[in-house]
Amino acid sequence: MTLAGRDEPRSGCAINAAVEVLGDPWTLIVLRDVIFGGRRHFRELLHGNEEGIASNILAARLRKLVATGLLTRDEATRGQRATYTLTEAGIQTLPVMVALGTWGLAHRPTTPELAVRARLLAEGAPRLTHELMDELRETHLGIPHADPPSPRASERLRQAYEETMAARER
Repeated sequence: MTLAGRDEPRSGCAINAAVEVLGDPWTLIVLRDVIFGGRRHFRELLHGNEEGIASNILAARLRKLVATGLLTRDEATRGQRATYTLTEAGIQTLPVMVALGTWGLAHRPTTPELAVRARLLAEGAPRLTHELMDELRETHLGIPHADPPSPRASERLRQAYEETMAARER
């Protein structure tokens, strides 16, 4: 299903097919927060979002991401929260996110603390991107990474963010 609610894309163009699934800004922001923020529950996505997504918009985007096969939703049992998990298709959006971040660094105003991840991924691509994809496969799909790097890609990104935040506070 596309974001417009259709089962079939408007045309057979691969770019159109991708844009119909990923072309909404909130969709990309939700994916960003799952991929980079490790947020897997509705409340984490709602309250941890830098851009202030509304709860109804978040709920709609999560439904669409599940319907389009980028996320799965593990039903909540009594006393637990539903968990969203990236699929392989969702994990494969990471290079798209890296490309968008690289473009944003070059052409749009950013802040150091929010740009650090995009900068590191741009500088470390494609190796760092592949390492992070392997890590996401391990976390979301349960596929173990035989020989993970140390420190892990997510840890390097987190450390860079924390260092940037600490420098800002000085």
